[in-house]
Amino acid sequence: MLRGMIRNPVLRGFNPDPSICRVGGDYYIATSTFEWYPGVQIHHSTDLVTWRLVARPLNRADLLDLRGVPDSCGVWAPCLSHADGRFWLVYTDVKRMDGAFKDAHNYVTHCTTIDGDWAPRVHVNSSGFDPTLFHDEDGRKWFLNMRWNHRGPGTGRNPAHDSFDGIELQEWHPERGLTGPVHRIFTGSDLGLTEAPHLFRRNGWYYLTVAEGGTGYDHAVTMARSRAITGPYRMHPQRHLMTTRHAPDGPLQRVGHGQYVETPEGQAFHTYLCGRPLPGGRFCPLGRETGIAACTWGADDWLYLEGGGLVPPQTLPGLSGTDPLPDAPVLRRFDGDRLPPEFQWLRHPHPERLFTLTGRALRLTGRESPGSWFEQALVARRQEHHHYSAETEVSADPESWQQAAGLVTYYNRHKFHAALLTHEAGGRALILMSCAGDWPGERLSFALEAPQPVPDGPIRLRVRVAGATQRFFWAAPGGDWQPLGPDLDASVISDEGGRGEHASFTGAFVGMIALDLSGQGRVADFASFGYHPLQDGT
Repeated sequence: MLRGMIRNPVLRGFNPDPSICRVGGDYYIATSTFEWYPGVQIHHSTDLVTWRLVARPLNRADLLDLRGVPDSCGVWAPCLSHADGRFWLVYTDVKRMDGAFKDAHNYVTHCTTIDGDWAPRVHVNSSGFDPTLFHDEDGRKWFLNMRWNHRGPGTGRNPAHDSFDGIELQEWHPERGLTGPVHRIFTGSDLGLTEAPHLFRRNGWYYLTVAEGGTGYDHAVTMARSRAITGPYRMHPQRHLMTTRHAPDGPLQRVGHGQYVETPEGQAFHTYLCGRPLPGGRFCPLGRETGIAACTWGADDWLYLEGGGLVPPQTLPGLSGTDPLPDAPVLRRFDGDRLPPEFQWLRHPHPERLFTLTGRALRLTGRESPGSWFEQALVARRQEHHHYSAETEVSADPESWQQAAGLVTYYNRHKFHAALLTHEAGGRALILMSCAGDWPGERLSFALEAPQPVPDGPIRLRVRVAGATQRFFWAAPGGDWQPLGPDLDASVISDEGGRGEHASFTGAFVGMIALDLSGQGRVADFASFGYHPLQDGT
């Protein structure tokens, strides 16, 4: 039977750290969400080709409260598993990134269904990040994470960063918590930055995969094995299972951090994260995305990429005859009582403080600035293509320049461009507001020489992104589109923009924003939002 083709990445636009889990003939991938709420994205597939978002389980304050977490903190590297008739999810909530400390708290939650109400979280430890829960064949459960050593140098073999202090393992019980001794089972290869452990068992071996080399262009999946769960673990003869660090010209870069899975028939696959840089550069506005590679077991009982080598292919056969759906425009009219599934917001476990659905519009309540880590009324979706356009219609009646609402392309508080309807001395007007990098000393900039006056009534706003360039447009009710300001640098809204690849871990979003710096909570209504993939910027 003909099989559909897996076309990597299978989860496009900011879906990093893919943990894969099979239950019968159903496959689930959980990915990191960092400061975006609700926490953890879970996609479902039956053929590894077509994937559908089915849950964001961390959707309550007793599971996740991200108010105050810095950019690129929050939910790091979840691990999804299934045992004892339920799904288990472990994840890190990181409260600090810069400096010597991480303040990384690891939790476990569970649910009998993937899209149900997950149990209140249980704290496990705070010794490091990227936790895994491994269910052994004898029923025992083991908790793994990397240990962070704020003192440095750590005892792990990590010349790239001496605070990465090795992978630790300890037995864990749902009622009794951590029990027994802590075992440091792996200190990594000479590539360093060893994190994201995943364990599985096969033919009497315990296999350990880890991410190494950081989140940038040196990333890799490293593999080791042992006859005993506590070690010693011997490294793979190739050291890495997959990496693109020595293949800088391929369309998929930054390959690393994934997990092994088998089909019911024993066919082997491994997920990985990857980045798609803009042509001619190293900027990845789409963030780190999820791919899948077919693997094979060698006569030496080691896992290898199918076809050999270390670079996973862009296309490979899936498990059915269905190809992925082609890219198509998505138009959302906010006339229901639920936010469409592709949208998220920032940090807040009580979204009613930020937005409501009126039955005719998405109503944002203006809150704090785009630089806030607490209450920011910004509802957005992932950028999934290098070339796209997006548009919305906003109705607002700002009373001063402290109140504004409009369309934004956003990475974090230091990397964004926004077209905003506000109130200037002459009345209602449009402005452009940008922050183009998070190096010390960067400030807001305003690209229009003077605010653009606009008439009463709803205002349509559009942005067109073509690789590293973007431009805003506006239209009055019933009017034609008119350019708003000059071309802007879209490449800065990327992992590598500003401070660079190891300082930002999410991806570009495009969406709707409202701010009210007077504290009055002025509202703005958005009737619709459209996202249109484009070919080569056309």
